[in-house]
Amino acid sequence: MTVRVEPSVLGGTIYAPASKSSMQRACAAALAAGGTTLIKNPGRSNDDQAAIGVISALGAEIRQTPEGLEVTSSGVHASKDEVFCGESGLGIRMFTPLVAMNRGPININGEGSLKTRPMDFFDSILPQLGVTIHSNEGKLPLTVEGPLQPADIRIDGSLSSQFLTGLLLAYAASGANGVTISVDNLKSKPYVDLTLEVMKAFGMNVPENRNYEAFHFGQPKTAAAATRSYTVEGDWSGAAFLLVAGAIAGDIVVEGLDTFSTQADKAVLQALMQSGAGLSIEANQIAIRKMPLKAFHFDATDCPDLFPPLVALAACCSGTTVIEGVDRLAHKESNRGLTLQEEFGKMGVEITLQGNLMLIKGADQIKGAVLNSHHDHRIAMAGAVAALRADGPCTIGHASAINKSYPDFFDHIARLGAKVDISQ
Repeated sequence: MTVRVEPSVLGGTIYAPASKSSMQRACAAALAAGGTTLIKNPGRSNDDQAAIGVISALGAEIRQTPEGLEVTSSGVHASKDEVFCGESGLGIRMFTPLVAMNRGPININGEGSLKTRPMDFFDSILPQLGVTIHSNEGKLPLTVEGPLQPADIRIDGSLSSQFLTGLLLAYAASGANGVTISVDNLKSKPYVDLTLEVMKAFGMNVPENRNYEAFHFGQPKTAAAATRSYTVEGDWSGAAFLLVAGAIAGDIVVEGLDTFSTQADKAVLQALMQSGAGLSIEANQIAIRKMPLKAFHFDATDCPDLFPPLVALAACCSGTTVIEGVDRLAHKESNRGLTLQEEFGKMGVEITLQGNLMLIKGADQIKGAVLNSHHDHRIAMAGAVAALRADGPCTIGHASAINKSYPDFFDHIARLGAKVDISQ
């Protein structure tokens, strides 16, 4: 799919997409906690659909209802010997420990960039928990055979917190008692907060968080409620692109965002405030208006998915913006540091990578250009947002990458007034 975006002025109100971070965790918790769960406001991105497919393969019964997605589970009991995670990095890292709770061998696979992402974390950790694992030299496909047996363990949290999320869920589902997961150099702590919050909402055994350096499981509580409901939050990751679009191209209102959320990408508000954007924050909506923007300094170590929208913001700021956390970008759908540098360079935006820093020099005028998403959903959206302020139309190749996280993105910005033309 190719999308052409012309310079536009935005206005109006839009509802934020469902959070795939919240949705995928809810799917995993609904499986692991057992009973019947009604997931309200379920997401419909490719990653969300992959999570639904995984829990179905692991024994959950899924039913669409007018109120949402109904999940019935008796725990993790695989009904298939193959699990497919699509292109979801969270999915593969979160579900692998749950898959390892089963006794028989199960193959775990994915597609696209997921096949190149490092998975050797599991090669070193799962055998310590009684699990046999075979990988393709630290990459997919994986074959695991359990059952996983919770034990005291120490892991490296510097690559991603998603491995920890999977272990926390699997330990709780396996009845962990008196054991501790110790973590070195944990990144993306807010996402761990979200995991613990979801576990609590589902009545699971929530470990004691010892300053993000250790998570201790005590005596499991009594059985969780047989029925429950969970409402998926609005997505701060996707909404970040809408908010930046409002800051650079018009006055808009984004509804459905919880300002008390534990989602890491809520930090986009800090960057917007630093840049001088006009913000009005209420309980369930954020109004943002176009204002003169200035360069800002932002640490994205715990929220690396904010790099693409913040680069689009920085491109429209006077001065040079500095964003920390570049070392978190290598193992995404693309190597986002280099991809952002390449694609925004086509639009006349100078980006310099200095170790763990990204320096973005605000452009006097963003140029219309032919862009390539590199099959990366966030690159496609960042290019589209920057195009709103270009001196001519921008064409984005492989724009269907947005289906991974925010399939309604182009429709949503069009409803706000963006001039968007889509061709297959």
